[in-house]
Amino acid sequence: MKLGKYSFGTGDRFARQGEAQLRAFVRAMEKGVNIIPVWNKSNREHLIVNSDPAGTRYEADSAVRNLNWRHPYFVDADHINMDNVEKFIGNSDFFTIDVADYIGVKAPETELQMFVENNLKFTGDISIPGIDKPFRVSRDLLFSIGEKFLFAVTEAAKIYRHIESEKGTGKFVTEISMDEVDEPQSPIDLFFILSALAAERVPAQTIAPKFSGRFNKGVDYRGDVRQFESEFEQDLLVIDMAVKEFGLPENLKLSVHSGSDKFSLYPVIKKLICKYDKGIHIKTAGTTWLEEIAGLAMAGGDALDLARSVYKSGLERFDELCGPYATVIDIDREKLPSPDEISTWDGEQFASALRHEPGNPGYNPDMRQLIHVAYRVAAEYGNVYMAMLDKYSDIISGHVTDNIFRRHMGRLFDF
Repeated sequence: MKLGKYSFGTGDRFARQGEAQLRAFVRAMEKGVNIIPVWNKSNREHLIVNSDPAGTRYEADSAVRNLNWRHPYFVDADHINMDNVEKFIGNSDFFTIDVADYIGVKAPETELQMFVENNLKFTGDISIPGIDKPFRVSRDLLFSIGEKFLFAVTEAAKIYRHIESEKGTGKFVTEISMDEVDEPQSPIDLFFILSALAAERVPAQTIAPKFSGRFNKGVDYRGDVRQFESEFEQDLLVIDMAVKEFGLPENLKLSVHSGSDKFSLYPVIKKLICKYDKGIHIKTAGTTWLEEIAGLAMAGGDALDLARSVYKSGLERFDELCGPYATVIDIDREKLPSPDEISTWDGEQFASALRHEPGNPGYNPDMRQLIHVAYRVAAEYGNVYMAMLDKYSDIISGHVTDNIFRRHMGRLFDF
């Protein structure tokens, strides 16, 4: 299987918005841009909402059938490792292998030595076409990179080979995820990570490195946009050289995780992928859940009451809900509206505070981040929440489609 040039990961906590999500891709196609949908849902999300990968597959297949989508699409086993990959194998054809937990674990000495020997030809000054200054590579640097990343790569290879043994060669797309760590990988780190992946014969089609700055859930990028631009451009050029040097898949491309709402970065990404004629994979998983809540608020009445209740419970359970997401959210509790204040808002005020519309004075990114991690609360409502999604599906679906098409795809592809 081959992933297209442009692709969006589109998650759905409660598996109700598949058609609404796909309509955004249909509209992009009508604008002349072919973006491949990749429905993704992590093991953590399945456990929290008590769902399973078969439900994600059913949602994707149903949306494709009902909208007569005649183009490729995928179902992603998102952020999997060897402990949980088995439950995804039957229903997924895209696997995001997450090795962040293994970065910094030292590989056996014999494997380290082999990694260094395999890359000794790059010692000295290595020039990457398009990058002004060469990188100075020494034997010590190779050891340092190997000590930090080689074990993670070998773990990725074990997971890949396990999937391959059950799915078959070429029957799925492989992504390598290294983004959920504290320190970014440098371009030269990425070059030798790709060298190690090639040595292990892992045919990665996308790789998600850690960039500088904060990629918090559901809100814009926090960091130096110019630094991101420099890193992103150098990573594109490194991948280009690595593909030629190591025989990796020609369509290997960068993946931006927590890519939803990073609106300040989209012009940079667009400029660079156009400059070098490269692809991109953007993950926008959590925003659909936020649009469900915004849609319920706009529906008013009992639906608005439910949206208020989810927020109120989120406030009461702040530490519990935010703890697992501490590395990808930054919430100023002083800027969160009180339940009493929320109780006076109509649906438009609530949705305005929640929706990420740059320039909107009512937008509250702290509230948005809190609700982003509060989907556990909605899951606990069970059938009550699901029935509300069905009752107000027309309102909600419009929010979901508009968010993906206008705010995300439109900003990245200028339509």
